[in-house]
Order: sequence, then C-alpha cells, then structure tokens
Amino acid sequence: MAHGTEDLDHLIAMMAKLPGLGPRSARRAVLHMIKKRNLVLLPLADALQKVGSTVRECLNCANICTSDLCDICLSDKRATGQIAVVEDVADLWAMERSGVFKGRYHVLGGTLSALDAVGPDELRIPKLIDRIAAENVTEVIIALGATIDGLTTAHYIADQLPGVSVTSLAQGVPVGGELDYLDDGTITAALNARKAL
Repeated sequence: MAHGTEDLDHLIAMMAKLPGLGPRSARRAVLHMIKKRNLVLLPLADALQKVGSTVRECLNCANICTSDLCDICLSDKRATGQIAVVEDVADLWAMERSGVFKGRYHVLGGTLSALDAVGPDELRIPKLIDRIAAENVTEVIIALGATIDGLTTAHYIADQLPGVSVTSLAQGVPVGGELDYLDDGTITAALNARKAL
C-alpha cells in the first residue's frame, strides 16, 4: 500500500480476522465503508465503541447482554422448568431464531475434550448443577452438536443430574434433506431415532 496508510492497513488486517472475511473481502468491505463514511463507517465505529464498553456475559446463563442478566433470564414469559444446554452463544441465538423453545438456556462455553484438557470445571457445568436446584428445573434439554465431544459432554451432564429429566435434540435427516447427500452417521442416527407415522 501507499505511504501514509498505516491506519487503513491496520483496519483491513483487523477486518480480515473476522470469520468469513479474508484479506480481499476485508479490503472490499473497508473501501465500501470509506465510500459510505457517514452512512456506514461512522455509525459502525460508534456501535463498535458502544458494544465494546457495555457488552458482558449474563451472570445466570452466559448469554451476551448489556446488563447483569439477559432479557431471556429476566422474562417472566419464559418457562422456568426447562433449561436448554448449548455449547456457545451462537447456538443459543440459532435456537432463539426458530422461536420454538420457550424455556431458558445455559451456555457451557465449550464441550469436554480430553485432547484439549477441557474438563467440567473449565466449562459452566458446576453452575448448571447449581441452577437446577435454585430454579426448580424439571427438564434439561441437551442441545449440543452430534460430535464425539458433544456426546461425551451430554452423557457427563446426564450422569450429574439424577432425578431430573435429561433429553436431547433429535438427530437425523434435516427438513428438506435428501438421503443421497447425507453422511453415514446422519443416516444411522435418523434410522435409530425412527418413529411411527
């Protein structure tokens, strides 16, 4: 780049670190923002500054919010007897987009992994156990990925919660999915979870 563009180069490098953006996409995005300085760049800078100084984890479920407790934990319209356990905030947001689940959430912050030395204390499993009693929870829905670490984590959590109904999301053929495009594990899970029509 030309002399005197250190700030611009730094912005492009920072943008290139975002998921889905490489150096070329970052350059295009930065150029677009500069061309639309008043409509895009300055409001974005303001929003980033504001979020950077106010965003935090909900003290209860670890969702992202701007106060001590998130709107879901504060809502009296949410079912208090159900907690969906998710790996991270992106999973919580995905479930919320569906609009189907009306209970509360618990973000673990990852899954158990012997290879990465991630044990129960590195995750928010002790906090989950505390919430079960404190919130009169009768059902814990394990909404983790169908990976080895996800399944290991699900079984560990189930073992820690005697006397509580522990369920998991159904796994198998997605809506609109064609068998020819599915992997063997998905087909096996779908076959094992079959139900009467």
